[in-house]
Amino acid sequence: MQEPDIKDNLKQTLNTFKSTGCRLVAVSKTKPVSDLEEAYAAGIRDFGENKVQELVEKADQLPGDIRWHMIGHLQRNKVKYIAPFIHLIHSVDSLRLLKQIDKEGKKIERVISCLLQVHIAKEETKYGWDEKELMDFLYGEEIKGMKNIQIVGLMGMATLTDNSETIRKEFKDLHRLFTQLKSQPLPEQVQLSELSMGMSGDYLIAQEEGSTMVRIGSAIFGARNYS
Repeated sequence: MQEPDIKDNLKQTLNTFKSTGCRLVAVSKTKPVSDLEEAYAAGIRDFGENKVQELVEKADQLPGDIRWHMIGHLQRNKVKYIAPFIHLIHSVDSLRLLKQIDKEGKKIERVISCLLQVHIAKEETKYGWDEKELMDFLYGEEIKGMKNIQIVGLMGMATLTDNSETIRKEFKDLHRLFTQLKSQPLPEQVQLSELSMGMSGDYLIAQEEGSTMVRIGSAIFGARNYS
């Protein structure tokens, strides 16, 4: 199998970002450190990982100015391993997880930036808050005691489908919610600036529907090897 040309893939991908105001998070899960070094040399500083152990191992081997993003489902008992250095946790899919992040942040006297993952897909396997849960939390009492988290935006994963209109509607609905929340008074722990939606197969639609951050892996690094 031909090795991907990471530098060329990045150049082609970033050409689609012109004038969108969107940022690229290079999703490097299962990829060797050498691939990340190549992307780093090409100017990438935002890398996303799905598994805590892999993220920690790579962070130990790569330059300190990399901004690490946790984009996969995060177990509460593993928050402590990434709390000291993580730049942004995209996948905060429950109140229990957010409480754990706040607890770990308090231990090390650090405020940890988070995105709340909203369930927008027509798939039960996807995680996330529904709109009512989100509203109840943001305007409820529990958030007031959380001093070591900063909610900087929302994240969503569209249905895995070839139907572009389904994907577009899901992204559009999330953007509507994001805009609605931004227009209202929010607790001090909430400063909405990021809308993370879009991956290799649907990031162009996500950009059109207002994404500020897309998570792209295979379009840059080639197909993943899970063997």
